[in-house]
Amino acid sequence: MKRCPVSLFVLAFGCAGVPAVPAAQSPAALPPGFVSLFNGRDLTGWKVPEGDNGHWKVLNGVIDYDARSEAPRGKQDLWSAREYGDFTLKIDWRIKDTPGTYPMPEVLPDGSHKLGPDGKPILTHRPNADSGLYLRGSTKAQVNIWCWPIGSGEVYGYRMDKAMPPEVRAGVTPKMKADRPVGEWNTFEITLRGDRLTIILNGQRVIENAQLPGVPARGPIGLQHHGTFKDGKYDGAAALMQFRNISLKEL
Repeated sequence: MKRCPVSLFVLAFGCAGVPAVPAAQSPAALPPGFVSLFNGRDLTGWKVPEGDNGHWKVLNGVIDYDARSEAPRGKQDLWSAREYGDFTLKIDWRIKDTPGTYPMPEVLPDGSHKLGPDGKPILTHRPNADSGLYLRGSTKAQVNIWCWPIGSGEVYGYRMDKAMPPEVRAGVTPKMKADRPVGEWNTFEITLRGDRLTIILNGQRVIENAQLPGVPARGPIGLQHHGTFKDGKYDGAAALMQFRNISLKEL
């Protein structure tokens, strides 16, 4: 095993090839008006699911999840203790691994799926992981994090609701895929004002002024559990995720 000499260089930067532990954002480092929602040390300010048994945890300064919460089904997500109305949320996220494959459709710009000659969606099995962010306590208003070709930032609950007007379904469909490769960090900037949503992913505006009819006026922010672990294996939609640098500005 390669050893590094103990020095000020090591203390500052760590051994070569080993990433330094990310520090939590200090108030001075935050943009004006933003407050940190994660202190980098523990889950203060978050509601850990009862019965989770340590699967939502802080590891090396980030929120780490292994998609194996032991909380009751439907109650495995991690929610902020506070509720918010209009806000801009900034959050870094990273997919750790894609342990399985998932049959993915081709999502068209109008939010529908491309169909084959038989009238059924054309599906392609691809490596995948799946999580997301719930806005204002609404599982319908979930900003997706996944490996689908359409990219992250899609709002599945509205896009797949055929009762919604065509402009709503198209509006919550990403204009481009701005995700970085699996294993790398990504940054969302999410602004929700009234029922209007704008999402910037890694500097690219993937959702702009999309309407979310009926979205609650206030509610907590949620980090989504997704997928299953059974017989020693993950399915193709497991939330093997990390989150860091979570800050919010109320508007």
